[in-house]
Amino acid sequence: MGLWTICQYAALGAAIWSLGEALIAKEKPTIEPLNTREDNAMQTAQPDYFTAYHYVKLTRDANGVLTVSLHTNGGPCLMTAQTHTEFVEAFYRISQDRANKIVILTGAGGDFITDVDWSSWGNPGDPGVWSQIHDEGVQVLENIANIRVPVIAAVEGRAHVHTDYLLLANVIVAAEGATFQDVAHFAAGVTPGDGIFTTWSYRAGAGRAEVFLINPHPVTARTAHEWGVVAEVTPNGKALARAHELAALYLKVPEVTRRNTRIHFIQPLKERIVREVGYGLSLEGASAADLVKSKQTKSERRASTANVA
Repeated sequence: MGLWTICQYAALGAAIWSLGEALIAKEKPTIEPLNTREDNAMQTAQPDYFTAYHYVKLTRDANGVLTVSLHTNGGPCLMTAQTHTEFVEAFYRISQDRANKIVILTGAGGDFITDVDWSSWGNPGDPGVWSQIHDEGVQVLENIANIRVPVIAAVEGRAHVHTDYLLLANVIVAAEGATFQDVAHFAAGVTPGDGIFTTWSYRAGAGRAEVFLINPHPVTARTAHEWGVVAEVTPNGKALARAHELAALYLKVPEVTRRNTRIHFIQPLKERIVREVGYGLSLEGASAADLVKSKQTKSERRASTANVA
């Protein structure tokens, strides 16, 4: 084989090699970088569930920070049987949506949840009525705890009902004038068994939780901060803005780290919810039935006395 033939074979081999590389490069899939335009569009897109609720306002910015504002007709939220039911599904959908990168929980009109419309519940002494209250009470806490991204609560004013929702956040930011109270249980004549003791005893300690619930009175933001419940106290009107500042800070951390940190931190409290809340709601239901019975007895006695007179 002459030198010229060798050179021809070498040239042919090089050409075949180059052609093979070109074909491989052509078939090689393109790997899109994270946080592409499509990813950002997914975060800013408004899913159908955002407009599905009467008492939950949901807004999400371009960075995936979801603000959840509980309200009644655009003002401070009044807890009713209808809101109780709606919150279960709303928090479930929030927990399932991976476009939510941070969740901020707050209330409209400067307050969180202020009071309860007892008439909306019907007869809580009826086993069928209480069965629904029981199931929803467990589910809503589990659904909030199952939000697998950092949760920040922002409290500007009164948080007097279901502060257990707030205490499932990783961080609570409260304005100077914010107050925490439980007007829906012992003060109303029923056992505080729906998770309010579980969450407050976990965050503040059992002794403080018992005093908070059995002797209901407003606890200031400063006191809640001293107890370790509130992370930061801001000037009035600045709690929500500070929550957004914290969200921007958390977004600097990789997403998997953010998600796994939330999952890790909430796990001990989730375990207590599973162990305690169903049982606690059973006790609360029994006390609610007794309260209804005692009110009926008093009403009958008054009617009997009036008839005698």
